[in-house]
Amino acid sequence: RKCANEFRDIVAKVIKSIIIPLLPLYIFGIFLNMTVSGQVGDILATFFKVILVIFAMHIFILVLQYCVAALVVRRNPFKLLVTMLPAYFTALGTQSSAATIPVTLRQAIKMGVSDDIAGFVIPICATIHMSGSTLKIVSCAVALMIMNGLPYDFPMFVGFICMLGVTIIAAPGIPGGSIMASLGLLASMLGFTEKDQALMIALYIAMDSFGTACNVTGDGFIALIVDKLFGKRNRHEASDDAAILGK
Repeated sequence: RKCANEFRDIVAKVIKSIIIPLLPLYIFGIFLNMTVSGQVGDILATFFKVILVIFAMHIFILVLQYCVAALVVRRNPFKLLVTMLPAYFTALGTQSSAATIPVTLRQAIKMGVSDDIAGFVIPICATIHMSGSTLKIVSCAVALMIMNGLPYDFPMFVGFICMLGVTIIAAPGIPGGSIMASLGLLASMLGFTEKDQALMIALYIAMDSFGTACNVTGDGFIALIVDKLFGKRNRHEASDDAAILGK
């Protein structure tokens, strides 16, 4: 376990200290090459449309998640969403699920989630619940394949999404961690070249904060449901233990 934790720290430090700082220079070179070839205008126009669509999809998925949670806990979904807004805006600034954990944890408790459930669900979801990042990667991949005239179909993306769901669990909770973890799948399953991968990185980094904000806000939705399913039982068990100790 110690060896695995140290390897995880090494991977996170390499991405954070070496790869992420060099990405702007790499992306600048890609766009410089596209400018020379006269493609940059069309690509940036497409990128802007994709960003608008993805932002709208993020809002939709958050509203859907909290409507589901509201049905389970019988509360107003929009009041729950408003309670989680500090976590959303903190994630916009940090671009890191891990760095936003204290705020997400505090807001989950404010929604009524028990301390024990929130203390378990929020940290683990910061590393395995990446709905916003997954949605963003898939949407960007579809847009680039359409733009480049690459062949694609529904079964191809079903397989890609399933593999991405597994792979992204291993992504470190730092800026750009999800896209770096998915590069191998983009190349092997969708046939992305180095240029396509560079465009994916550029498009992902440009709106990484929105994907992270969607991830951490969705963590509160999961915490609510887990607390509803298991929190009451845990509180009953704790009260029974206290009664036994009292006797």
